[in-house]
Amino acid sequence: MKITKDFKPSSGKQALVFDIYRGTTHDGPGLRTTVFFKGCPLECLWCQNPEGIRLASEIWYEKNLCIGCLECLKACPRHALSATEEGICIERSLCQACGKCADACPSEALSRIDQRYTVDELTAKVLRDADYFRAFNGGVTASGGEPLLQADFVGEFFRRLKENSISTALDSCGFADFSAFEKVLPFTDCVLFDVKILNSQEHQRFTGRPNERILENLRKVSQLHKRLWIRTPLIPNATANEQNIRDIGRFLQQEIPDAFERWELCAFNGACESKYRKFNRAWPFAGLAPLQEAEIDAFRNIILAEKIPPEKIVFSGIIAQ
Repeated sequence: MKITKDFKPSSGKQALVFDIYRGTTHDGPGLRTTVFFKGCPLECLWCQNPEGIRLASEIWYEKNLCIGCLECLKACPRHALSATEEGICIERSLCQACGKCADACPSEALSRIDQRYTVDELTAKVLRDADYFRAFNGGVTASGGEPLLQADFVGEFFRRLKENSISTALDSCGFADFSAFEKVLPFTDCVLFDVKILNSQEHQRFTGRPNERILENLRKVSQLHKRLWIRTPLIPNATANEQNIRDIGRFLQQEIPDAFERWELCAFNGACESKYRKFNRAWPFAGLAPLQEAEIDAFRNIILAEKIPPEKIVFSGIIAQ
């Protein structure tokens, strides 16, 4: 696990957030605002939000915006930047994300990924849309990254939202001490719980972690009478195979048949590739074609064969006709 130690939200007084999406309809019931908390214990090879993995402030670089003025090199106090044929290169081992390079960049080719919030600041920000949440049966979702890495903050944030009669949802990969869940779940209405790969060795190969703790946490969450949505990303050459879908369906039906409200299978898309370029990294799944409708139909039939009620099955994402 490559989580750095330079950001320590142990007191819960501040959180590190890398994005806030307003008006989402896929991160829980109704119309929602999704807050993306930085830091994740997994390193999924297909990760859609690579900027959310490290629990630390970061800078990234967009080559297409760079005008080659080199003001950033002059501004960096640690000489972490260099000019190459590919543009500006950031030496991550030297960079402390002080932001001086971003401040000096006239074209905004360099920018801060994240922002720090107090509970008061973040609560006030999302409550601007409170009337919309109530009108469209929505609320606020904590996502990431993995929000439970900042559980003290998220628990207090959710408590404030519940005081204002706002629905809350937790979007989690499940890899955490259950004590972190216990700080957040008392103020949580809906849990979006990832079940990516059921075979633990394969799970470790693709995410960097085994899944025994994840499945045990799911069993515990399933006993708490929360709204529970299961999520599985459909990634070609990784999760999107008949055996994995069959195994997950069998697990859900045998272990928590009455506890989950729906199982959402999210079809792969390549929209995140540009994010990897900002880190000067290649995305391992670049160039893969979207899943075909026939493949989705095959997965649906496998799930139905495992006796999952059809009304619980939801497919989302980009599907080729």
